Amino acid sequence: MYKIGLVGLRTSIEQILILAEEYKHELEFISLPYVKTEEVENIVKEHDSNVHAWLFSGPLPYEIAKKTLGTDKIMVHVPATESGFYKSLLEMIYEQGKIIEHLSIDTMSSNNISEEALSQLNIKTKKIYTKVFETDVDTDELVHFHLDLWNTGKTEGAFSCFPYVCEALREYGIPAYRLSMSKMEVRQTLRILSEKVKTSYFKDTQIGVEIIEVEYFNKVAEEMKTPYHLQYLELRLKEMLIQLGEKINGSFSEKGNGRYMIFSSRGAIEREIITLEDTIQKLAFEADTPVTVGIGFGETAYSAEINAFRAIQHSKEMKKREIVIIQDDGKIIESPGKKKELQYDTRSHNKPLIEKLKYGNISVKTYKKISALVQRMGWSDFTTKNLATHLEMTERNVRRIVADMCEVDLAQCIGEEANANRGRPSKIYRLL
Repeated sequence: MYKIGLVGLRTSIEQILILAEEYKHELEFISLPYVKTEEVENIVKEHDSNVHAWLFSGPLPYEIAKKTLGTDKIMVHVPATESGFYKSLLEMIYEQGKIIEHLSIDTMSSNNISEEALSQLNIKTKKIYTKVFETDVDTDELVHFHLDLWNTGKTEGAFSCFPYVCEALREYGIPAYRLSMSKMEVRQTLRILSEKVKTSYFKDTQIGVEIIEVEYFNKVAEEMKTPYHLQYLELRLKEMLIQLGEKINGSFSEKGNGRYMIFSSRGAIEREIITLEDTIQKLAFEADTPVTVGIGFGETAYSAEINAFRAIQHSKEMKKREIVIIQDDGKIIESPGKKKELQYDTRSHNKPLIEKLKYGNISVKTYKKISALVQRMGWSDFTTKNLATHLEMTERNVRRIVADMCEVDLAQCIGEEANANRGRPSKIYRLL
């Protein structure tokens, strides 16, 4: 059973748990309430190792946790949608006996739905004052925002995301209502969470294959003084690899000539990427030669092994022998777990794009890799030198590829950049 960390205000958690009853046979919810949003950071840090996924009662604790953990675990939150806004609006109309035409609202920057919600109603509001806040919100500042507008006669009521703000405003006699989640939003979020957990389970249990190859093994063998020295080296290498196999609950086998294979599950392999990195470094040091690793995932042992062979071949084509993963969907991941990690597809179902690439004699893999790199680096524009540096290709080769992309309207030259040294200026490009 998957353990879900449920984070939110106590009232929100109680509401979610009532609707989560239908999932009690597959999901175990661990309630982690907070009073102030400042507590969220410590809550998720303390309990992250004890849960498989996180569910947050709203976007604010979700954003704080996402920023704090930077985790790849499943993280979902109950979104702020129009239905929650309509719920609060109807409560206000019912209790006040009229439509409030002048409102003040506080909302998170990424979830400002008040204007969109009102635009779908045939209700004319003269003025809505909105206060947008970030994760480091000061609730006292929000209280003053609503209060100042009320005192100057600019508003007749207020909506807030925080119970504390609503309570403080009501003490001043201001009709204040909380923008809270509706049952529909909670149910939809629970469905999404359940589907993500199930998908994660099947993904986690996929077959994974690691192929580890000690390069130039024949040369290493030739340089050994006696056959015994070679056998001792092989024993030391196998000991390290058997320890790695034990760590990931894998099945270790020797293929000969410096090549080894470990079968395990995808989840175990992904969780121990750092251990694999450490083992590679030790192997390379012990054998005094580069060590290449290719990892393949698949629904069957055969497909996972094929992907692992493709991955190790891809790694050998790189100047720096980085770990390469090829997933069951064809996606390639270079340098997994590192800051320079790069993910890109090798397939495309976009017919117009495929036609352009075919006409420009550009492979889908090359185009997707360039596109992924530009996106990861946050470049609005780039030079061929920029690409060549990160793609480990010659600038001449990159210039040819980019020229072909421009020819089929996948890239565009937008200017030139003067070089510090003498020579022709570098052209500046952007992807289309």
